[in-house]
Amino acid sequence: MPARILVAYSTRKGSTAEIARAIGNELQSAGHSVDVAGMKEITSLDEYDAVIIGAPVYKGKVVDVKKFVDKHQDALSTLRLAAFTAGIAPASDDPKAVTDCLDTLHAALEPLQPLASTMFAGKLGPGKLSFFEKKIWKMVKGPEGDFRDWDAIAAWAREVAVKMGI
Repeated sequence: MPARILVAYSTRKGSTAEIARAIGNELQSAGHSVDVAGMKEITSLDEYDAVIIGAPVYKGKVVDVKKFVDKHQDALSTLRLAAFTAGIAPASDDPKAVTDCLDTLHAALEPLQPLASTMFAGKLGPGKLSFFEKKIWKMVKGPEGDFRDWDAIAAWAREVAVKMGI
């Protein structure tokens, strides 16, 4: 019987939602029953065998994950769990940036331990930033563009299904 999987995401500018849908599509192509939904819309996890949580990193924080985990901790502790985060860290020159973001993700998931976790490069376009964010980003000379690797995202979705035993 195919697994029933929830890909629960949070997004600010839409990039993480697109990654979540790509993961859901890949899992669905493998024969699983998949729902992809925003974390704030989810009221129950009763019908799922596994949950994949995805959220962007903004200003050193993983958006909405801690609230979601606190709200659904009892159910999540009985389900197979994986998680991802998205952001610009993989496109930066700082080799520690990805590790720091993953540490932040794991802290937001505590006390839960995901069977798999990763960070995907995201998308940052100046048209999606506020005036203040644009000024800051130019000052720090942050990278701009769509850095998402759709092949890597699809590969992770396939790998995570195996790691989760689904």
